[in-house]
Order: sequence, then C-alpha cells, then structure tokens
Amino acid sequence: MAENLFVQMGEYVLRFESEDFGKEYEERARLELRETPESTKEACEKLREILKADAELDVPYEEENFLVTFLRPTHFYPESAYERMQNFFKFKVKYPKYCANLIPSRERNVFEQGILTVFPNRDHLGRRVLLIEAGKKWKPKLCSLDEIFKGVMLVLEAAISEPRTQVCGVQVILDMDGLALTHVWQFTPGFAKAVVEWVQDCIPVRLKGVHIINQPYVFNMVFAIFKPLLNAKLRNRIHFHGTDRQSLLNHVDAKCLPKTYGGEVNIPEFPGGKLCDLLSNYDSHYEMRNQNGYSKKT
Repeated sequence: MAENLFVQMGEYVLRFESEDFGKEYEERARLELRETPESTKEACEKLREILKADAELDVPYEEENFLVTFLRPTHFYPESAYERMQNFFKFKVKYPKYCANLIPSRERNVFEQGILTVFPNRDHLGRRVLLIEAGKKWKPKLCSLDEIFKGVMLVLEAAISEPRTQVCGVQVILDMDGLALTHVWQFTPGFAKAVVEWVQDCIPVRLKGVHIINQPYVFNMVFAIFKPLLNAKLRNRIHFHGTDRQSLLNHVDAKCLPKTYGGEVNIPEFPGGKLCDLLSNYDSHYEMRNQNGYSKKT
C-alpha cells in the first residue's frame, strides 16, 4: 500500500504504513516470531513449494510480502501459515455475503455512521488500536450488523498490510455504551460462528486484546452467544472494563487513547467518511486480493 496517503485527525495523522520497521522491531520479530533473514528465506521457500503443489489455491506465492503476512502470525512455521491461508480463503467462499466483492468504496455506509475508528497513534507496544462503537452510534435500521463486520474486515485487512502491525499486532476496543435490546436481537448464532471462525482460524493477525468497555447488563446476552465458541487463547485475551478507565489503561497506553477513554490524545469528532476515503484509495489492492483464493467451494 502507498505511504503518502493520510487523514488528519486534529494534530495527529493516520496513515497505513508500507515501509519496513526499524532495529527495535527487528529484535522483537526475532524474539517473538523467530524472524531472521535466514528463517524468512527458508520459510518462504518452503511455503512457496507447498503452494505450488496446491492447484486449487490461487495466490501470488512469488510475492514475499504476501507470504510473510501469513508467516509472521504463525511464527514462521510454513505448514501453520499454509493452514491459516487455506482457512482464510475458504472462509471467503463459505461466506460470500460477507466477502464477495468486498472493497471499501462499496461499504461507505458503515463508515459514515462513525462506528469504526482507527486511532492515529499506536499503543506503547506498537500495536494498532481499532475502536468499534456498537451502542449509541449503531442504528440497526440504518446499518446492519453484517455491514459492521464487513467494515471491520476491511480495516483489519489494511492493518495487516503493515509490517509493523504484522509484528506487533492489534488491539480492539468495543464500546458498548447504549447497547439495547434492539441491538441484541441482531446477533444470531450463525453470525457469532462466522465472526469467531474468522478471528480464531482465518485472519493473519496477532490479536493481542479485545477490550469491552461501558457494557450494560444486556451485553451478557450477546456474549453468551459467543462464549461457547471461543478457544482458551482468545477467551484469555478478552477483557471487561465497564466504566473503569484505569483498568483499560492497564492494557492500552494513554498516549494512544482519546481523553474520553482516559487517554491523553485530543482527537476531534472524527467523520467516519474520511476513513472510508482513505481506505478507498486502496480499492485496487482489495480487488486484486479478491481475485485470489479458491474458485469453488472446497
């Protein structure tokens, strides 16, 4: 992705980074992911061989950046990267209502609602932070739950194109302030199954934490649908903070959070359409990736 496109958020700038990371992150990648020039070369060669032998999966296996996107979250084990890649592209075939022709410019509505925000600053460990406001700002008659999921998919696909995010990972904050029964009724077991499958088995991202804040009592009804589907690893990374800002700050650095969440960043009300505009600059990237994968159900 290009690096000269950005959105101004008050005195801060949000852009998706294509450049390689510096020495600090090289060391983290080595310690946390087993990444070295030698391991990268060896893993890419092995993964490339595996992919060449799979006639059904059409992916750009000659592109090292593409391979590394799946190798980093699987600690440079080629077989594990291949399994996640299979799951990722099988999901697209299994759930066309979420994935077919998914590009930012076609999903403007969810961004216009202001439900999704990517904070301009990373947290203290270099992680991207995505805010989902699925309470007061979410009006089901104007924006469906499926649209929110598709918007999240688009944002995270942009994030995983960033080398620094591939190494450091992502934090997600779910602000449930204002969640009501009209919202709760939108959640179905089928939707929960798809979301959990995508998060746990498909997307090549290091999800470091899901932070649920301002949740009312009715949120328990929503979580009860998801809870039986969660594996231990993901369950342990879900944190419930309620209105306790210090609890949130114990996990997400104040220097990346706006003041409304106990942070230090002065971000003005952010028009969601600007995030869509930024992502839409990369429509051709999404369209190209939409051509990859399986041509039929496998």
